[in-house]
Amino acid sequence: MAGGITETGEPYSPFVGLVYMFNLIVGTGALTMPKAFAAAGWVVSLALISFLGFMSYMTTTFVIEAMAAANAQLRWKRREQEEIDDSDSTSEYSDDDVVGRSRSEPETKPILSVQRSGGHVDHFDIAERVEMGQMASMFFNKVGVNMFYICIIVYLYGDLAIYAAAVPISLMEVACGNHSCSAGSLKYNDTDTCWGPVTRKNAYRVFLSVFTLLLGPFTFFSAQKTKYLQILTSLMRWIAFTMMIILALIRIGKGTGEGHPPIASFSGVPNLFGVCVYSFMCQHSLPSLVTPISDKKRVGTLVFADYVMILGFYVLLSFTAIFCFDSSLLHDMYTLNFTDNCNVLDIPVLRYFLGLFPVFTISTNFPIIAVTLRNNWKTLFHRDGGTYPWVVDRIVFPLITLVPPILVAFCTHNLESLVGITGAYAGTGIQYVVPAFLVYYARRHLEPVMGRDAVNKHQSPFRHAFWVWFVLLWAAFCLMFVTANIILTDTKK
Repeated sequence: MAGGITETGEPYSPFVGLVYMFNLIVGTGALTMPKAFAAAGWVVSLALISFLGFMSYMTTTFVIEAMAAANAQLRWKRREQEEIDDSDSTSEYSDDDVVGRSRSEPETKPILSVQRSGGHVDHFDIAERVEMGQMASMFFNKVGVNMFYICIIVYLYGDLAIYAAAVPISLMEVACGNHSCSAGSLKYNDTDTCWGPVTRKNAYRVFLSVFTLLLGPFTFFSAQKTKYLQILTSLMRWIAFTMMIILALIRIGKGTGEGHPPIASFSGVPNLFGVCVYSFMCQHSLPSLVTPISDKKRVGTLVFADYVMILGFYVLLSFTAIFCFDSSLLHDMYTLNFTDNCNVLDIPVLRYFLGLFPVFTISTNFPIIAVTLRNNWKTLFHRDGGTYPWVVDRIVFPLITLVPPILVAFCTHNLESLVGITGAYAGTGIQYVVPAFLVYYARRHLEPVMGRDAVNKHQSPFRHAFWVWFVLLWAAFCLMFVTANIILTDTKK
């Protein structure tokens, strides 16, 4: 398959990999946390986000272990085919012997013995990029594969549609809104004038067109093409987060902080759960992010450091916010508290920078998500030994990835129902259910052929089967919780 599992992209250092993962995980969700923290109470919020971070880290290690197992299986199959071809060429075996061997050996001959004569080979080295769709095809049955693709496609299309709408909305608010200190009390309609005869709705579509022209082309290439953009945006994120944290700390230090959040308020837990459950989402893009890392000896440490750093940012940002601002005045998008409050920040340039921060955050996620969806579309239609024509590989697949979410964003920027239903259920599947089943069946699938001496160097620290079932139980609880929350919310309306 052109652009298939062996296309790893340009290698990069572990540090760049850390930057990629940080940029992917930390999105606009972080900016919606302060209001949710204030509503649920700081003790409950701290406990829940720490637990969700732990669960996501666990399933991330599951995916990496499954990636290594998939690489080992690919090497084993390739070696088996080479031995069969050698047997055919030397005529040491009859045709019946070859057929019988090819059928029976996978269940009886360990991979270690297959490659003894070839010297030391690291069977579990993650050298080939195997997307989650390909791993599902290797380890799941047909029903499992179909369920996976339904889940991943719905989730990724939802993500892309949200990103495609959120960026032009933010740009429209900055270009058409009033960023004076009283802007927080003003309400706008889509039919209001933005500049001249152009309405806010038309301005939104103009910004959406620019967004598509600038970021859409990345869908036709590899995620690694955004390397320097990722590094630059990561620097901007550090500056923006640090700026908001420091400004809030200064106000708190002066004794002018207005926040008095409760210790616990369980009425705010449903909203907090909805905001935080996807705050550590990265599992769907791990193959594209981890495989190109040049030195994977410390990939486990890299992932752990990323999660600790991100959790620290989330907690510090949210805690400084809830003690700095009155809970009733916190905006859904935290940056707006700085753009319309001159008591906290009275430098116009910095206020506009924070107002545009969501644009920077989302723009670097869009290419990675788009490339991941494109690669999974390729894998879905892949047939062993088949290749795609250049037009299909380079034009058709990128277009079916890019066009639908852009069309949805052009038609509407009210995506709450899409996010609340399809995003919630598909997201739980991608973050919890799929990784748990992948690692469970990867272990079972390779056990007959690996031998007892083989050790997966990328094995998850949570190797006991208990953790797999724990994740699945947690996923079931999440689905019931989300369903109950949707029903109760609709009933109140």
